Amino acid sequence: MREQRESDLRRQLVEICQRMYRQGLIAAGDGNVSARLGEDRVVVTPSGFHKGYLREEDLIVVDLHGRRLKGQHKPSSEFKMHEAAYEERADIRAVVHAHPPITVGLALAGVTLAQCVLSETCLVLGAILTAPYTTPTTDEVPRVLRPYLRQANAVVMDRHGALTLGRDLDEAYNRMEAMEHASRIT
Repeated sequence: MREQRESDLRRQLVEICQRMYRQGLIAAGDGNVSARLGEDRVVVTPSGFHKGYLREEDLIVVDLHGRRLKGQHKPSSEFKMHEAAYEERADIRAVVHAHPPITVGLALAGVTLAQCVLSETCLVLGAILTAPYTTPTTDEVPRVLRPYLRQANAVVMDRHGALTLGRDLDEAYNRMEAMEHASRIT
């Protein structure tokens, strides 16, 4: 697979964050997005920034363990989720974490998305699993998520949001949007 240039990846990542904000999948400082830049580096959103107004120069380059290699800001405090996804799945090149309101609302109500609602969504997403609650930013999150990440491209995290994985940023984002669409229909 041909590697994307860093400048192209930064531009696309900012665009994905803006799309998430416009679609109402995140608000204020919610969410985080990352994409692999080669085999040993990742471009990731900074901690605490409003993703709808991110600029390319705000993004951080980290190693696969979240250690900052390039950039002025602190990487996402939830990078451990991204690290787990990249470690568990060699096919994954991008990770999107958002708080899609209807998906989160269904999880709060105890409604699972595991049953296929739309055939098109099932083809794009596969199984949508729900992981139990874990305290955000702790080591508990990746530990609990790992078995779910091995078998799903979309995971709802009880009382926390959702995580989607993709072979590139567009696929990871489209999976998040498709999941929220399935949630609306549900």
